[in-house]
Amino acid sequence: MASTPEKDAVSGRETTGHEWDGIRELNTPLPRWWLYSFYACIAFAALWVVLYPALPFSTGLTGWTARGSIGEELARHAAEQEPRLAAIREATLEEIRSEPALRAYAMAGGRVAFGNNCAACHGAGGQGAPGGFPSLADDDWLWGGSLSAIEATIRHGIRTPEDDQARTSMMPRFLADGMLKASQVNDVAEHVLDLSGRATDRAAAARGAALFAENCAACHGDRGTGNREMGAPNLADQVWLYGGDKRAIVQSIAYARVGVMPAWGQRLDTAVIKMLAVYVHALGGGEAE
Repeated sequence: MASTPEKDAVSGRETTGHEWDGIRELNTPLPRWWLYSFYACIAFAALWVVLYPALPFSTGLTGWTARGSIGEELARHAAEQEPRLAAIREATLEEIRSEPALRAYAMAGGRVAFGNNCAACHGAGGQGAPGGFPSLADDDWLWGGSLSAIEATIRHGIRTPEDDQARTSMMPRFLADGMLKASQVNDVAEHVLDLSGRATDRAAAARGAALFAENCAACHGDRGTGNREMGAPNLADQVWLYGGDKRAIVQSIAYARVGVMPAWGQRLDTAVIKMLAVYVHALGGGEAE
């Protein structure tokens, strides 16, 4: 409750006139240094609103923005890097790989570009992932593992309609399109397992051999070793893009696989594509021309 301000008998200070349960509040002003600091903050805030874009409808007298500052910094960084990028653009892939300075720059730039654009599908170390994302660190290549082949794959992509030079191969849907019956698909799958010594039904594998020769050998080869010109995988090793158990093989034969990779040539600078090719080639599975 409120009462009349009076002087406190103990401290000798004026009270505020406020009283709670017989306890009176002393009127103790804030220190002058605190008040001056508080007023200075208010003045600083008012000045800041005038000079900088502190309000939605104002850009401030200075016109400075954090976004604009970053843009200028990025432009300055790009200008500094342009001579090296120009050298990468003009050099051949072999020249980049054989020249220590260019190779070091390409490897560093390729590592960053790979992390930004490729790692989401192929893994941070290029190890690949289940579901159609191939490993780039082994020596099993669908379309070739030379520098030029890797660059072509990166630049034009795989089955991308926006690039007429994209890597394109279409495996038939043997069951879905009525080319084979379910029992025949099973026999072909047993033969494919037999190519790597894993058949579970020898009689079915024998029947599947004839079907394989008639329907599959044109792309995968008589012995199932694949054809890089057509992107047909090797079926006789232990490397599988969509899984190598019988169920996965039956699924591939019956309904095919049509994985797609972007055509990075329409999204990335030529220098970046070359750096990516050199980096991917060096991951562990690169081949000579």
